[in-house]
Amino acid sequence: MKKFNVKGLDCADCASRIEDHLRKLPVVSEVSLDYASLTLHIDTTDIETVRREIKKIEPEVDISVPEPLKEEKPGFRPKKEILTISIALVLFLIVLFFEGTFHARGWGVVEYAIALAAYFLAGYNVLKSAFRTVTRGGFFDENVLMAIATLGAFAVHAISEAIGVMIFFKIGEFLQNLAVSRSRRSITALLQIRPDYAVVKQGDLTKKISPETVRPGEVILVKAGEKIPLDGVVKEGSSLVNTSALTGEPVPSTVNPGDIVLAGEVNISALLTIKVTKAFADSSMAKILDLVENANAKKTRTEQFITGFARYYTPAVVFLSLCIALLPPLLVPGQTFETWVYRALVLLVISCPCALVISIPLGYFGGIGGASKRGILVKGSTFIDVLAGVKTVVFDKTGTLTKGVFKVKETVTRNGHSASDILKFAAIAETFSNHPIAGSIIEAAGHRRGDVTEQILDHQEISGFGVKVRTEKYAIIAGNDALLHREGIAHDCCNVEGTVVHVVIDGTYAGYIIIGDELKEDSLQAVQMLRKAGVQTVSMLTGDNKASAGAVAGALGLDSFYAGLLPEEKVSRFEEISAAQKQSGKVAFVGDGINDSPVIARADVGIAMGALGSDAAIETADVVLMTDHPSKVAEAINAGKRTRAIVWQNIILALSVKALFIGFGAVGLAGMWEAVFADMGMALVAVLNSSRALQGGKT
Repeated sequence: MKKFNVKGLDCADCASRIEDHLRKLPVVSEVSLDYASLTLHIDTTDIETVRREIKKIEPEVDISVPEPLKEEKPGFRPKKEILTISIALVLFLIVLFFEGTFHARGWGVVEYAIALAAYFLAGYNVLKSAFRTVTRGGFFDENVLMAIATLGAFAVHAISEAIGVMIFFKIGEFLQNLAVSRSRRSITALLQIRPDYAVVKQGDLTKKISPETVRPGEVILVKAGEKIPLDGVVKEGSSLVNTSALTGEPVPSTVNPGDIVLAGEVNISALLTIKVTKAFADSSMAKILDLVENANAKKTRTEQFITGFARYYTPAVVFLSLCIALLPPLLVPGQTFETWVYRALVLLVISCPCALVISIPLGYFGGIGGASKRGILVKGSTFIDVLAGVKTVVFDKTGTLTKGVFKVKETVTRNGHSASDILKFAAIAETFSNHPIAGSIIEAAGHRRGDVTEQILDHQEISGFGVKVRTEKYAIIAGNDALLHREGIAHDCCNVEGTVVHVVIDGTYAGYIIIGDELKEDSLQAVQMLRKAGVQTVSMLTGDNKASAGAVAGALGLDSFYAGLLPEEKVSRFEEISAAQKQSGKVAFVGDGINDSPVIARADVGIAMGALGSDAAIETADVVLMTDHPSKVAEAINAGKRTRAIVWQNIILALSVKALFIGFGAVGLAGMWEAVFADMGMALVAVLNSSRALQGGKT
């Protein structure tokens, strides 16, 4: 779907009507208009037709191609609105306090003139919008209903109430728009990591240009205090770099020549010379911004329910008010039309579900924005709901719960081979492998990658097992227990803590290497936080041996673990876990987003961890954690729970207040004053409540 910015839209109900109308067009196959972020996501073959159809419903509304995120300028002008409301309020107070004087002196015409001036001053935009809607064949619009309610109040001689309701509707609308605008600005401020310029070095000269125009291979300069504008590698200089805009981590890191830096990070202490490695559009920051900005493209089931509910709620209340206005006077002796028409008008005042239509998308928008501030990227509001329902979390082990930094702990020899022989031949076998275990063997042998490539005649890497290599003089096998079983080679059965790599030279078992890994500092804390967040089952999948996996599971207090799994076995085992846990809640899988992509794809919510700078992880997962701290998983779940709780608080509160005042209005216990306070007050409370989602954390 294509994305467009929406301008001139200041009414949540209007957004719903535009979306409903566009969905019916033959040229549109899919559409989502989000009032909270003022964005339109649409799949269409004719955007000009879409533009014209929008104008038919709301002439002031227009769509445009998205521009770089910047601070939102409010669509309304607060100073003008305050002045208009103030004048109308003064005129209304004159009518209210001097009503007796006007009547005593026969100045009824003056009273009506002042009253009408106050009414039209406060209600001009409402009446204009209502007239436009009616002329286009519409009716169930908040402005139309407010116009009918207040004009009806004039008709039944409730002049003060008509003016007061219109003024306080205007005040409520103003405060509501102000709150929505501030919430939008707060969310947008979280994403203000886009750099304004890049300083390109051209010989002895420098030139300040837009980051979008810088090409890979060019050299840029970044002074202390400036944002790094593009992904690159440090050529010269050492400095502290603040990564909090991307990761949410407050502690700066040190970078030296050869280190990778990313767009959006802030250079703190010294001048850096950086060689650009990616165009701006391909940078990690650009992908992050695109992900967060487009997170509301798909609506959650809750949002879809409210949209459908709003479609029927307003007509139902209007029909109910019509029945209240007509049936009692016609069917019950002694009842007057004036009394029951007034009660019907009270219902019209609270017939628009604005509190729900505005606050729910704003709540999800805030939840996604607040999570992004802490380095948790959620790919759409749908996954906020899924996170909130997670009851089972399955971790990959290596690099997720453990550091993934391997060291050779011990070398055990067999059949006359020395430890140095085993390390040397294992290093030759692992030369072409990019696995961290291979790197630890090569390092222990004292080799560098590429040192022995000229000796290798044939290389076969068997995923999940190991490698088989043939050189000019030797045939070497380096792999796990399963590989040696497959090859029919007798070997030791090692029940040790650590990863075991068996080595075979020319068909003879030479011994094995024990490689160790360490738990991350916050892995235990992560499991404890998940328990507190309501997760019932924490499990682990790994290709490592049972002894090593058991040690990790025991140290962390996991409910279960599955060891010695091949990549395809991880998928089938996860499907078994998922099927068994489906009844209790959603199942999440946490991995690196690259090697675990098949499992991530099968989870209710796939979480990629340590994804800073990893394009593949950002593409693969539903939730992307920009750091490698497993405790962020619990933070993500808590953010989902908090956001969903806020959304449902708004739904329950709004529907309860609406139902209460519909009942009060129908039996005469609430007048138009109470109705407008309840309606606009509830909308304002819901918007302010939604803004709490920005804070994240616990519910």
